[in-house]
Amino acid sequence: MSPPLTLPTPAAVTKILVIGGSYAGLSATVNLLDLGNHLKPRLAYPNYKHTPDAPRTPVDITIVDERDGFFHLIGSPLAFASTDYASQSWVRFQDIPALQVPNVRFVQGSVTEVDCAAKKASILNQTTKQISVEDYDFLVAAPGLRRPYPVVPQSLNRKQFLIEAEEHVHAVSNATHGVVVVGGGAVGIEMAAELKVTQPDLKVTLIHSRDKLLSSEDLSDEAKDCALDLIKETGVEVILGKRLKDTKAEVKDGIKKIEIELSDGSKLIASEVLMAISNPVPSSKFFPKSALDGEGYVNITPRLQLKEGTPNPTSHFAVGDVVHWSGIKRAGRAMHMGYYAAVNIHQTMLSRVIPDHEPFFHELDPVPAMMGLAVGKKALACGPDGMSFGEDVMEAYFRDDLGFAICWEYMKLSEDKWKDRLARGLH
Repeated sequence: MSPPLTLPTPAAVTKILVIGGSYAGLSATVNLLDLGNHLKPRLAYPNYKHTPDAPRTPVDITIVDERDGFFHLIGSPLAFASTDYASQSWVRFQDIPALQVPNVRFVQGSVTEVDCAAKKASILNQTTKQISVEDYDFLVAAPGLRRPYPVVPQSLNRKQFLIEAEEHVHAVSNATHGVVVVGGGAVGIEMAAELKVTQPDLKVTLIHSRDKLLSSEDLSDEAKDCALDLIKETGVEVILGKRLKDTKAEVKDGIKKIEIELSDGSKLIASEVLMAISNPVPSSKFFPKSALDGEGYVNITPRLQLKEGTPNPTSHFAVGDVVHWSGIKRAGRAMHMGYYAAVNIHQTMLSRVIPDHEPFFHELDPVPAMMGLAVGKKALACGPDGMSFGEDVMEAYFRDDLGFAICWEYMKLSEDKWKDRLARGLH
């Protein structure tokens, strides 16, 4: 049994440290702000039990992220194909209206160590290069996974990212011999499709080592075959069942030429080779080993808390891609987890300040394999209830911006409904 939590008195402020400012971290943050200000959480599901007569539970939230803003990771394939889209896909934290309140602050940096017993985190500030120690009452770990370029940008600020994206777009736009994308997972498919749609005259080839696309995903053969049909519809050439063996590059008369040898000895020529095989690594080294599985993913309970074996497990939550849980890693799953963590933290706080309060905890069910895949002007949606595809699916799941507006609106990041309340001192 975990020892009882020691929380501040109702008049005090609960300090919450959020590690990671992407889908899961921002979802947890905005819902904690709602709940702390005695409002129904913005992502509330039908089974949420609001406590209208509960006292206010003011929170002070610190968000730590290596980037200076929210980058729409779903849109990465289009961001590296269109400079216009790239400028829309990264929003600095200081420009997100819902977060411009006195009780939220940002630190651009990384957490190097978490002392779960003392509830202290060591933070390396990217600007000052100094390490500071942050106390907290609750911690929400949402650091995500480390993925290589060009699966995700490597820049840590918006200005540098726009340069990175522009250089990439320029390189592929001037690929005289075409572009080869290696890896037929979701990222590779979307990357190849976006290149072809934005630049119809560009020769784009997708190479995958297995006989079916999406081979690492627990999806039906029907869905995988549909993904192949859709990518071919865009004009992308597809090579299946062959591995990239070797590449030899040369530049002649200012034109880049890469000879690509495949596992069967066949060869092709391209000007750019984009590796879409990400091999992601969990960004979880700050946690003690007792909190992690053998691959570095965070072991959690259905309530999103650390499992027994780590000090103060019920004060530490982990959400998003970094956790060991069923299902394909998706933005929707991450935002769902962030909401659950926020509700469970708030319910724990209420149980310590309201006599006889019976906390209502959300518990995460096993997540079945499901996926939304944008392929050119059409999209594929598949899961336990079947499969659908087409332009209407694209509109429903991604609209015309690879889901940026859907995620933004879902978390209501343009809303700043706490400002008036805070201005009047009503925490």
